[in-house]
Amino acid sequence: MQELRPWQIVAELDKYIIGQVDAKRAVAVALRNRYRRSLLAPEVREEITPKNILMIGPTGVGKTEIARRLARLVNAPMVKVEATKFTEVGYVGRDVDAMIRDLVETSIRMVKTERMAAVEERAQDLAEKRLLDLLAPLPKKRGTGPNPFNLLFGLKDDSDLPYDDADGDLLVEVKERRERIRHRLAQGEMEDELVEIEVEDSGVPMLEVFTGVGVEEMGINLQEVLGNMLPKRIKKRKVTVATGRRLLAQEEAQKLIDMDEVVAEGIERAEQLGIVFIDEIDKIAGQEGGTGPDVSREGVQRDILPIVEGSTVMTKYGPVKTDHMLFIAAGAFHVTKPSDLIPELQGRFPIRVELKSLTEEDFKRILTQPENAIIKQYTALLETEGIKVKFTDDAIDEIAKTATFVNQEMENIGARRLHTILEKVLEEISFTAGENGPQEVVVDAAYVERQLASIVKNRDLSQYIL
Repeated sequence: MQELRPWQIVAELDKYIIGQVDAKRAVAVALRNRYRRSLLAPEVREEITPKNILMIGPTGVGKTEIARRLARLVNAPMVKVEATKFTEVGYVGRDVDAMIRDLVETSIRMVKTERMAAVEERAQDLAEKRLLDLLAPLPKKRGTGPNPFNLLFGLKDDSDLPYDDADGDLLVEVKERRERIRHRLAQGEMEDELVEIEVEDSGVPMLEVFTGVGVEEMGINLQEVLGNMLPKRIKKRKVTVATGRRLLAQEEAQKLIDMDEVVAEGIERAEQLGIVFIDEIDKIAGQEGGTGPDVSREGVQRDILPIVEGSTVMTKYGPVKTDHMLFIAAGAFHVTKPSDLIPELQGRFPIRVELKSLTEEDFKRILTQPENAIIKQYTALLETEGIKVKFTDDAIDEIAKTATFVNQEMENIGARRLHTILEKVLEEISFTAGENGPQEVVVDAAYVERQLASIVKNRDLSQYIL
């Protein structure tokens, strides 16, 4: 993150999101301030909290995408939640603390993935050795028989020990066979052969309880609760060598990482770098004198308030502080306005940015310019069937013009309208793809008009299809 200055962050976001300069600048500055804060003395650092952001704009203009790309850019844990999914404490439903629990889970999963990737090479070597022992085992000497305790609990039976005083010729023969199999494994010649492996049984019993930290059910792993009193069960699976290598490598990587360190780093990363994106916040902004189903809206706002302000949330990994998490709220505010939020919550989102509705020119750029441009996605999909689709400039103009017209005539759903229109334009090509072998198709303005003419002209029909 230290290498990225605000203008560089905006440049990275420009690769995927068209327009919305004000919103990009706001999130870029908020992100850079995190790095600036990390350079301060500890006593000053604790006093500086993130300036949360409120994005105001219609659906489909890039609110969620900005937050998602931002989190991916700096490898920060992020969770996206809808404000409407939460209920006031005391009502049936999810309480607002769940968003922090989800963030911590995401953060720990990220750290675990990184740690496992770091030991992947060593884990692959260990998995290869285990596969070799299964495909070409060393000779065993007679033991005293299987341990009944191990049989009862499905544990590994180690009553048979390696045969140390085996006949010399037999041992040489086995070693030569192991060397041949090792070579074939390295060359990938045995990937489809079957092998029986022993893996830990992940189907451990779960206990659902209602905890004191909220009415949300939290799964408690009985094996974690009982510790070593309940031994890990081992089950046998017959799989291909390729699948066996993957399963054994995962198991070995899990043994090589320290989960206590992973959890500690995951919590630290969630507390210092976590981003919580609260969508549809305008839906819980009740107007004065609201009754009926709106009665708990203010309650949800009051529950969100301490989390945004900075508090401690209990999770199954321990207490997590929200003081330095960045909260980005977003809403269309068609019916309500930001001032309809309770004053205390308004004050917790000091940075306000308004995202503008997309124009016809924006639609043209969205179709072609971003690295994940919609037209690039559709042409790549059809190319897998041998169909090379080429869109002419006038076809792109016509699609953008139609999207703008339909958005103005009906609900404005922003860039999402382009997906709907392109699906209709390419419907025939997608349906018949591969029938006549590889071919090139040119989509021009006339083709677009033919595909959409009857629907666009009939307003009632376009209301349902576009």
